[in-house]
Amino acid sequence: MGQILYFCDGHKNCTLENQETTIKNDPYASLRIPEFSYYLVIRFAMVFALSMQFTIIEWKVNALTHDPFALGLIGLAEVIPAVLVAPFAGHIVDKREKRGLLISCVIAYILMGLGLFLLTWDRTVAGISTQWVLNMIYLLVFLGGVARAFLSPANFSMMALIVPRNLYANGSTWSSSAWQIGGMTGPALGGLFIYLFGIHWSMLIVVGVFLAPLYSIIKIKPKPIHYKPQGESFFDGLTKGMRFVWKTKVVLNAMALDMFAVLFGGAVSMLPIFATDVLHVGSLEFGFLRAAVAVGSLTTMFVLAYRPLVNQPGLKLLAAVFGFGLCIIVFGVSTSFALSFLALLISGVLDGISVIIRQTILQLKTPDDMRGRVAAVSSMFVGSSNELGAFESGLAARLMGLVPSVIFGGCVTLGVVITTYIISPAMRKLDLKP
Repeated sequence: MGQILYFCDGHKNCTLENQETTIKNDPYASLRIPEFSYYLVIRFAMVFALSMQFTIIEWKVNALTHDPFALGLIGLAEVIPAVLVAPFAGHIVDKREKRGLLISCVIAYILMGLGLFLLTWDRTVAGISTQWVLNMIYLLVFLGGVARAFLSPANFSMMALIVPRNLYANGSTWSSSAWQIGGMTGPALGGLFIYLFGIHWSMLIVVGVFLAPLYSIIKIKPKPIHYKPQGESFFDGLTKGMRFVWKTKVVLNAMALDMFAVLFGGAVSMLPIFATDVLHVGSLEFGFLRAAVAVGSLTTMFVLAYRPLVNQPGLKLLAAVFGFGLCIIVFGVSTSFALSFLALLISGVLDGISVIIRQTILQLKTPDDMRGRVAAVSSMFVGSSNELGAFESGLAARLMGLVPSVIFGGCVTLGVVITTYIISPAMRKLDLKP
């Protein structure tokens, strides 16, 4: 665990109670831990690089096909390995040292980025069919999904090894903020770089960005392994995280709420087609639309660092996801770039509330020796919902039409929130005190 030194008003007789009050009221408490700063660089740089990479891939696939279903297949290509490998990955993460696993994941993403760089180079693919290029892109995204199955639980477990338990909520806020900054700037710069340098050289920039988290991981010392062998069978160890989530209703409800909201309310994957066919804008504006959700989320997270969600967090979570669904409906009916950007921006504000509450729930409720497996379950049902939602959006757009599919998804999100409110008293009575 990281250690923090506090000095209360310069007096030598500062009591432990005063120190705890200082920590509690300090919005920068977790930032005072040196290794946590490197952890935030990892969080930021990874999502920055990956969101930029996916923005470029989406634009490339849309340019090759002009088919919403082809865009949806990008999400499916990543979600399949993320779901299938996640239970094994979580079990392995709990039993292995986290720093080494994170290094391996980043190296895998660097190799994936180099492969995409070659696939977007005209000299490399000259004389090769468009379908072959698409298949190779999907294959590399698939391999990236395998890496992500290990990255998510290792990353989640690492934070608890750096930050003391009484700072989990504060650490989760800054961790989510770093994630959202990356998610905000990655797509925006991805669109800008496509505009300035083209798809090929933009992909090479992504490869360079991956070096930042690799350096930061090396600067963090290896951490202890909390896994305790209990004579359980391999299958029991593998499914222990799932059983824990199933029994801990507030964790289950938080995951399910987020999963279904993102699954049916994920309009972001259709943005390339909205940008070109509905809003009639180019790659630069597409980048701004792609970043709008993260801009809103980032704003929320900075505010919540100073004003933590203490009173009725469960009800606030439900209200935030309900508002998110309304924003998706507004985005679906909009033909104005400004209104579409505003709808996505507000949806990000509300999504920021959801992310912080859910991450705090997971950090506080999960035992140390099960963090990898529980995070793997979260990755399966929450993290993968973005990619599965992309596939659902692409399929629904082909069957129902682009705009009706987005409106339908927003309405389903509203129904999920109402259902959760009715059947989940644990969520309505949620308390996030450590």
